[in-house]
Amino acid sequence: MKQLLYLYAALLLSGCNHADDGTATDNSGIDYKQQMRDFVMGISAKAKTIRQGFAVIPQNGIELVSTTGDEDGTADLAYLNAIDANGQEDLFYGYDNDDQATDASATQYLRYFLDISKNAGKTILVTDYCRTPAKIQDSYTKSQRAGYVSFAATERALNVIPNGAPNNVNSNNITSLSQAKNFLYLINPENYTSKEQFITAVTATNYDVLIMDLYRENESFTATEVARLKQKANGGTRMVICYMSIGEAENYRYYWQSSWNTGNPSWLTQENPDWPGNYKVKYWDADWQGIIYRNNDSYLDKILNAGFDGVYLDIIDAFEYFEQ
Repeated sequence: MKQLLYLYAALLLSGCNHADDGTATDNSGIDYKQQMRDFVMGISAKAKTIRQGFAVIPQNGIELVSTTGDEDGTADLAYLNAIDANGQEDLFYGYDNDDQATDASATQYLRYFLDISKNAGKTILVTDYCRTPAKIQDSYTKSQRAGYVSFAATERALNVIPNGAPNNVNSNNITSLSQAKNFLYLINPENYTSKEQFITAVTATNYDVLIMDLYRENESFTATEVARLKQKANGGTRMVICYMSIGEAENYRYYWQSSWNTGNPSWLTQENPDWPGNYKVKYWDADWQGIIYRNNDSYLDKILNAGFDGVYLDIIDAFEYFEQ
C-alpha cells in the first residue's frame, strides 16, 4: 500500500479532527492509528507469550512509530517495544512506478520515521521494486548506507527468486533479525507446481530471511516443511517469516465465507480496486481480530503451529483509508 505524503494534506481536507495530543480522529472519535497500534501489540503479546523470540514485523504504515503519526511526535515506545522490525516498500524504487526512482521528498519523509525505529534498535527491511541491474545495485547501496536490510524485487507479484547470489551473502546462522544481511520476499508461489518444488528452489539459495505465505493453493506448509526451508544451501540457517494481511480480508483465504460481501459481516467494507478479492476491514472489530489472533484456532495460531520464526503484517497502513 502506498503511503500518504506531505503531512497528510489530503487527510486535513477530508474533515478529520485532531485530539489534544495531535492524533487524527474522524467524527466517530476513533483514533485509527492507535487502533492499529493496539491490534499489532495484541498480536505481538499473544505470539511472544507462546513462543519467546517470535518476530513481529509490520510492513508500511511507518508513521505509527511516532506518537502523533507525524513528524512532531516522539517515539511511541509501547508500539516499538512490541515489534522487532519494520518493513517498508518502495523506499528508493517503485513508489510511483516499478523500476523508477522514488521521489526524493517521499524517501525523506519515510526515512524520518524509519530512523525512529532503527534508532530504537529495530531492523528495517526495505523492498524496492526494480529490475534494471544498475538500479538494483543502487537500491542495495542506498539501503546499506542507511543501515537497512534490503531486497530488490524484480516482480511486484513477489513470485520469483532473483538470479544470482543474495546481496551481502554469508554462511552465518541467523537466529534474530539483527543478524540478517539480506532477505527474500517470495509470498506468491504461483510459479511452483508443488510445495516440494518451492522448497527445493528456496533451499538452493543463501538468503538469511525468507518471507513467504502459509499456504500454497490453500494447502498449508507443515512444521516439517518449514524446518526444511530454514536451511541455507551453504550450510547456514535462516529465519522463515510468514506473511499475514491484517488490514484487509482476502476472499481466497480459509476463513472466507461464500455469503460475505461488502457490509456483510458489518466489519467488511469496500473491495480494494487495485487488488481484486481484497476487502478493507474495520480492523478494530473484535470478530475480525478473533480471526486474526484472538481465537484459539486463529490465523496466528496456524502460523505458530507451522513453526515459523515470525510474522510479517501487511496493510498496516489501512488507517489511511478510514482517516480519509
